[in-house]
Amino acid sequence: MNPTQEIEALAAEIASAARTTFHALFENGESYYYCTLFTTEEGHAPSISAWSWEALEREAARQGDESDTPGSTIAELIKWSYADSPYCCFRDENFDNVKQLFEELPSLTELEADERNRELEFRLKAMELAMNMLDEGGLFALNQPRTSVCVLVEVMPPDEMNTEIALRLNRAESPAMQAWLAEAAE
Repeated sequence: MNPTQEIEALAAEIASAARTTFHALFENGESYYYCTLFTTEEGHAPSISAWSWEALEREAARQGDESDTPGSTIAELIKWSYADSPYCCFRDENFDNVKQLFEELPSLTELEADERNRELEFRLKAMELAMNMLDEGGLFALNQPRTSVCVLVEVMPPDEMNTEIALRLNRAESPAMQAWLAEAAE
């Protein structure tokens, strides 16, 4: 299998798991503004996270919406945080097949720097292609206009490549993308 076929095959598996997971999440009827597939800098199998306006309001109220950071509310601090979302790793069991495929890939920790970077890039390209496939299928416009959702593929801890991918997955002029660029971009 050539590299393009490998990326496409991995992307198809990721897209299948993510489609099932996001569909189940979107059944709650909430209005989403942030949907992401995230991984670690070690290139582990991805998981989803998402924020809806309703979930952000609930979580900010639960936490009292006052932060220790002067001039910032809890909502502002967690708005773009995959880890703080109540939907982080939602139905992660849907990714079991993807996890198996990722385990069969070379371990990034055992690779030299150049190889490690190429392998991480391969995984991120597959994740980006998967999210693009879902977007082209209209998934992110189910509960809200597509321009109201920032669709992302992220590596954690945050890296500037997250912004590069975000700009490819979203129209730069969309309100959601403009907000993400102003408030969260690396």
